[in-house]
Amino acid sequence: MKHSLQLSFALIILVLSACNRENRPDTLTIKIIETSDIHGAIFPHDLIMDQPSKYSQAQIFSYVGQERSKPDQEVILLDNGDILQGDPLIYYYNFEQTNEPHIVARVMNYMQYDAATVGNHDIEPGHAVYDKLNSAFTFPWLAANALDKATGNPYFKPYSIIEKRGVKVAVLGLITPAIPKWLPEQTWEGIEFVDMIESARYWVSQIQEKENPDLLIGLFHSGLDYTYGNQDKTTRCNENASLLVAEQVPGFDVIFVGHDHKGWNKWAKTADGNEVLILGALNGAKTVTASTIKLFLDKKSNRYEKKISGEVVDIASFEPNQDFLKEFEDAFDNASEYVSKPVTELQNPISTRPVFFGDAAFTDLIHEMQLDITDADISFATSNSFDLKLDTGLLQIRDIFKFHRYENLLYTMELTGKEIEDYLEYSYSLWYDQMQSPEDHMLLFRKDSAGQVILNSNNLASLENPFWNFDSSEGIYYEVDVSKPEGNRIRIISLTDGAPFDPAHHYSVALNSYRGNGGGEHLTLGAGISRDSLSQRIQYISERDLRWHTIQWLEQKGSVAPKANRNWKVIPELWVENATATDQLLLFGPN
Repeated sequence: MKHSLQLSFALIILVLSACNRENRPDTLTIKIIETSDIHGAIFPHDLIMDQPSKYSQAQIFSYVGQERSKPDQEVILLDNGDILQGDPLIYYYNFEQTNEPHIVARVMNYMQYDAATVGNHDIEPGHAVYDKLNSAFTFPWLAANALDKATGNPYFKPYSIIEKRGVKVAVLGLITPAIPKWLPEQTWEGIEFVDMIESARYWVSQIQEKENPDLLIGLFHSGLDYTYGNQDKTTRCNENASLLVAEQVPGFDVIFVGHDHKGWNKWAKTADGNEVLILGALNGAKTVTASTIKLFLDKKSNRYEKKISGEVVDIASFEPNQDFLKEFEDAFDNASEYVSKPVTELQNPISTRPVFFGDAAFTDLIHEMQLDITDADISFATSNSFDLKLDTGLLQIRDIFKFHRYENLLYTMELTGKEIEDYLEYSYSLWYDQMQSPEDHMLLFRKDSAGQVILNSNNLASLENPFWNFDSSEGIYYEVDVSKPEGNRIRIISLTDGAPFDPAHHYSVALNSYRGNGGGEHLTLGAGISRDSLSQRIQYISERDLRWHTIQWLEQKGSVAPKANRNWKVIPELWVENATATDQLLLFGPN
C-alpha cells in the first residue's frame, strides 16, 4: 500500500510539472542579477578606515528592489561567492560573536537570494563557519566540484532549479579548485576540489537529462584568465577556468563569473558553434552584473527562442536602502564597538612606503611578532597594505586589519639554508629589476614593448608583480645585489645571533599559511619544494588566525616602538639611494 501511495504521489508531481510546462507564457522577460566578491561590504561604511564608503549591499538592495518592482519582468538574484571575508563585521560574526545568527545569513535571506555559489574565501574561515551558514541560508549554496571525500557526492548542492511562471531555470555552481594551494587543510578537511571542466561536463548532461530546463545558467567562482600563475588550457584544476568551461562545455545560456574582481561583459564561442554571454562583477559591491533574457515560445517545438543581453551596473549611484540599514543596525553597532577596542600604544609612526626599498619598521614588527610566538629561527613576511601610515598613539583592533587583510594562520616549516636562499632569490626577482647604472630603476615596474616604464594619467607607475608577494626575512643578515641578474642576488652573511648560516642546515621558519601552502609559489617555484610535500614540512600551526594572535601579542606588550633593525640591505648602496628617490616618486607621487 505504501509503495502504491509513493507511485501515485510521483505521478501527481509529473502531471503537475507537465501542466506547468504546457501553461508557460508565450513571452517572458527574466532578469538575472549577480553579486560577487562582496567581501563584507554590507554597509556603506568602511569599518577599517572608519569612514563612509561608496558601495554596499544596502545600495545593491535598492537596485534589486527597483528591478523587482517592474511588472514586465521576473527577477532572479544570485551571488557568486567570497562573502565571508574582508571586513571586520564579517570577522566579528565568523569568530567572535559565534552564538548569534550570522550577519551574512541574515542579510542574504532578507534580500531573498535565489541561489549562490561558494567562494574560496568562504572556505577560508573553516568548517564551523561555512557549515553553519549552509544550514542557515534559505536558498541553496552551490559548488558541484567540491566533493565530500566520504561519499564522492558534492559537499554542497551542485545545482538549483528556479521556476518563474512555469519557466525552468537551472543554475550550476562551480568553485575554483585551487583552494588547496592557498588554505590550510583543516579549513577544507574532508572535501576534494575537482576540475571545473570535467565537473561541468558531467553536471550539464545530468541537468539536461533530468531537468530539461528552459535556461541553463553558470555561476562560477572562478576567473577568465586561465594563463594566470603560469597555467594553460591543459592545466588540471585550473584556478581560472570559467572561459575554458564556456568554450568547451556547450549548453549554457549565460555564465556569471567571480574571483578575479574584473568587470566582464563579453561573448565567448562555444564548442558547438554558438555563443554564451559571460558576465562578472567587480569586488566590494562596486558593481553587479545583470542579464536580461527575453523568451519567445515556439509553439511547434514548445521551446523558447532567446534574446540575451548583459550589463555591468555601477552601484555608487544608488542610495542605501533605509529599511535595510534599520534591519541590521544592531550588527553594525556591535562590529563598530568591537573594532574600536584599544590594543596597544604606538610610540612612533610607521609607514609601508619604506617596505619597498629595504628593511622597514612595518615589516620588522610583523617579523618580531612571528618569531616571538613561534620561537622559530627565521621569519618570512610581507606588507599586505600598499600605502599605509599609522601615526603615534592608540592602536585599535581596526588597525590590525591593516596589517593582516586575510585570515591566514601562522606556520613554522622546516627549510634548509639553501631553500631559504632560493626562496629569497625568488621573492626579490618579483620585486627588483636588474640595475646597470645609478640611473636605472630598482623596482620592477610594468613596461611597454620598448622597455619604457608605463605611466598612468597621474604619472604614476605600476609594479609588474603583486606587492604582497615581496617577502623579506628576519633572523639572518643578508644583502640583495640588484646589479646582478635574478637568481644570483642574495648573499646570506650569518644568523642575527652571530651563528654561521649553513646552506645544508635545517631551520625552523615562521610564515603565514597562504605562503606555507604554496601561495605565491615562493616555496615551490622558488625553493623547489614539490607541492605535495609542503604539508610534511609543517612543524606548527597556530590556534587562530594571524590577526587574532597579533592582537594578543600587542596587548601583552602594552606599547611598541617599531624600528628597522637593518638585518638586510640592498646594494650597491649609492645606486640604491638614487633609485629610491626616483622610484618612490613614480610609485607614490610627490606627497
